[in-house]
Amino acid sequence: MRLDKFLSEKGIGTRKQIKEYVKNGRATINCVVAKNSDQHIDENNDEIAFDGNILTYKEFYYFMLNKPQGVVSSTREGRSKTVVDLLKDEGVKDLFPVGRLDKDTVGLLLLTNDGVLAHNLLSPKKHVEKEYEVYLEHDITDEDMHRLEEGVDIGDDEKTLPAKAFRAEDKEGHQIIHLIIHEGRFHQVKRMLNAVGNEVVFLRRLSMGSLKLDGDLAEGEYRALTEDEIDCLINSNKN
Repeated sequence: MRLDKFLSEKGIGTRKQIKEYVKNGRATINCVVAKNSDQHIDENNDEIAFDGNILTYKEFYYFMLNKPQGVVSSTREGRSKTVVDLLKDEGVKDLFPVGRLDKDTVGLLLLTNDGVLAHNLLSPKKHVEKEYEVYLEHDITDEDMHRLEEGVDIGDDEKTLPAKAFRAEDKEGHQIIHLIIHEGRFHQVKRMLNAVGNEVVFLRRLSMGSLKLDGDLAEGEYRALTEDEIDCLINSNKN
């Protein structure tokens, strides 16, 4: 890989800027000041440093974000803050959210630059489970819980796929329901509850496939996925 491409992928700057940085002696290769920004490196074995900070090469990055309210699940959204903005200090190019959460929905969101994994997680053919914690306008009946599980008409061509639903309580003792679905239709959870005459007042995603929201992450906080979490996501969605 060329040095300027490597530094660019690490978020150091544009190719033009990097050329100037290298000219000024800010980059080293194996402790030797780099001579040209276009020289080739072994990104897996050479020690590359910028301003004395060693940079490690990874092709793909994976981050778990506890998405807060008011932030948009996209890479660009006019004046609104996006989930990618929350990770800008990581200096990773081409990060994107895997799927979308509504602006007012909180909880688990995976951000990565791995397009293959994202496709597998979002493919309708994979039926990847997504679990939500749902606060409702009013108590839900057993009959309506059963309707959610069987599938309801939300105005699309087909009913929603069979789901799983059960009652629970949050830490303050408020009654909530957990809803596990296998699709990703537009505003699906809210539309499913509307279909049984109820209203979602607060929504949090708890899991997507094998990935579970880290309870130690406050809203707006994020962390890199562990190797085990990455392996589970990749291996469970290969076929």
